[in-house]
Amino acid sequence: MKSFLAAVLFAAVGAVIAASVLESQQTSASSAFTTSGARVGDPGYNLIGK
Repeated sequence: MKSFLAAVLFAAVGAVIAASVLESQQTSASSAFTTSGARVGDPGYNLIGK
C-alpha cells in the first residue's frame, strides 16, 4: 500500500512539474510563426481562444 501511495504522489508531482515547464515554453501561433510565408491572423479572430 505504501508503494502505491508513493507512486500516486510521484505521478502527481511529476504532472505538476511537467505542466509548469510546458506552460513556460509554450508560445502562441501569432508570435511563433512571424515570417512572411506564414498566414497567421490577429489572435482575436482565430481558434487560439484569446
